[in-house]
Amino acid sequence: MTPRQAFWRGYLDCAPFILIVVPYSTLFGVVARDAGLDVLQTMSMSVLVIAGASQFTALALLQDQAPVFIALLTALAVNLRMAMYSAALVPHVGHARFGTRALMAYLMVDQAFAVAVKTYEDRPEMTPDAKVAYYFGAMLLICPIWYICTFFGAVMGQAIPESWSLDFAVPICFIALTAPLLRSLPHIIAALTSCAMAIAFAWVPWSLGIIVAALIAMGVGAQAELFLKRRAGRTA
Repeated sequence: MTPRQAFWRGYLDCAPFILIVVPYSTLFGVVARDAGLDVLQTMSMSVLVIAGASQFTALALLQDQAPVFIALLTALAVNLRMAMYSAALVPHVGHARFGTRALMAYLMVDQAFAVAVKTYEDRPEMTPDAKVAYYFGAMLLICPIWYICTFFGAVMGQAIPESWSLDFAVPICFIALTAPLLRSLPHIIAALTSCAMAIAFAWVPWSLGIIVAALIAMGVGAQAELFLKRRAGRTA
């Protein structure tokens, strides 16, 4: 596969996510305006952050009159998954020049990362240049749509009927991203633990229970993986 072919393959592989990204980003524009942001502030947040989960989290906390420090800290914690994404991508695209890697880091979104990693694992014969091209192909489809639909939601938000219920896109998006990555028992245990703990700590103010649930789930998942490795070692 040539870099050109890889680029367009990445573009097409991310195409199904348009059905989720369009309402997801439009919803953010609507919610941001409802929270008191003007169009320029809404677009600035979307362009600078490009992370729907942390953007929604920050807005929700600010609407609940949480201190700005707490809103920023929580949004940063939600976005820490990007650090894990980066670590997962290093074996595949870590050879790229610094400027290229910086641009890749800026453009990173959940959908394109999930598609890229799965493709890299399924097609180990891809050349390093093809992997970089594939990544940019995937990003090129998602990011412009995120900007455009955020702007549409910010400008036309008040005219969108509530009956459209655009908020359906948020859970569907993360289900579509997470489900294909649950490939082992520790993954499933960590996912179930995070769900249970998120419900158990829902009473924690400013949505900080999500962070607690994530930390507990990571610990449980890691322990499950260690347990399985020890058991495999004893039976070997």
